Amino acid sequence: MAEAQLQQFLEKVRQLNAFVALSEADPSLRQALRDCDDHHQVVALARSCGFEIGRRWGEPAAGDGAGSAAAGAGASLVRGPCPAPGEELTTVLLQTPQLRLERIHSCSASSPEGFWYDQTEHEWVLLLQGSARLQFAGEAEARCLACGEALLISAGQRHRLLASDPPPGTIWLALFWPPHPA
Repeated sequence: MAEAQLQQFLEKVRQLNAFVALSEADPSLRQALRDCDDHHQVVALARSCGFEIGRRWGEPAAGDGAGSAAAGAGASLVRGPCPAPGEELTTVLLQTPQLRLERIHSCSASSPEGFWYDQTEHEWVLLLQGSARLQFAGEAEARCLACGEALLISAGQRHRLLASDPPPGTIWLALFWPPHPA
């Protein structure tokens, strides 16, 4: 491991240890931590106390190496400014009559209450950064995706985004194509 990565890892451990120590000393913080339902809430609670524990291995610190998300030579798929909380930024990377490739950067985003995507195209998604929770119509449990995981969403399969990561956000690579006529 390079020295910079080692220092990044050690700093995250220091932040985690300090947050744990504070939660052990403060009963109200400990209760707030106990009330968290998922990783996103724990990261947000830690951030509200001044600790940055959500950064993942190899991710640059906020503002480091901001690259372009636009298509083209040298464009980075994982660097660039994070959209505002609750927002998604979509960039079309490639489009032909038969397919469309998009980079989607979500920040603490979720589908509006009662809204379901019901697409006429097939969609294959790959998480390049972060994590997300998706709900599919007819399924009792939400599906959780982590960095590096992919999912095929067939045309007409109703689904909704329950949550994406807070800054630096969740970055998706999404490939869309129409179903073949029967």
